[in-house]
Amino acid sequence: MAIIKELKDKSPKVGKDCFLAETATLIGDVELGDNCSIWYNAVIRGDVHYIKIGNNTNVQDNATIHATYQKSPTNIGNNVTIAHGAIVHGCTVKDNVMIGMNAVILDNAIIESNSIIAAGSVVTKNTRVESGSVYAGIPAKKVKDISAELLHGEVERIANAYHMYSSWYK
Repeated sequence: MAIIKELKDKSPKVGKDCFLAETATLIGDVELGDNCSIWYNAVIRGDVHYIKIGNNTNVQDNATIHATYQKSPTNIGNNVTIAHGAIVHGCTVKDNVMIGMNAVILDNAIIESNSIIAAGSVVTKNTRVESGSVYAGIPAKKVKDISAELLHGEVERIANAYHMYSSWYK
């Protein structure tokens, strides 16, 4: 069973039909929407500020979601994929976004809807990622507009696939 820990009178809230892997950790002021999946060794630590995650979002193995004390909460939208090993910290990630493996999103960054952050990229503090864009590199910069094929064939497909994968574990 996942670690779900109350801290400072705040308990994680988990929506309907969510999958929490046995080694996933949710602490404190964390709220998950419906149909989410939190995978092995993922940590969502709402100890210093709140973390809100929308519906049909997946947080894959070894990802970390945190915030900045009394400054920067973390808000994550619907149909978001946070891939293996990613770090999402004190920022806003809107709907239909894919954060690639080992990418890092830093404080007060805003990732607009229908975007991709490439694997290994670092989105620096206060960066605003344009809606409909692919950002890559260190620091992450826009490399191209997202095509309809990429949006549907990757961002939406992966979000929906992880909901299906989670059903295998329930």
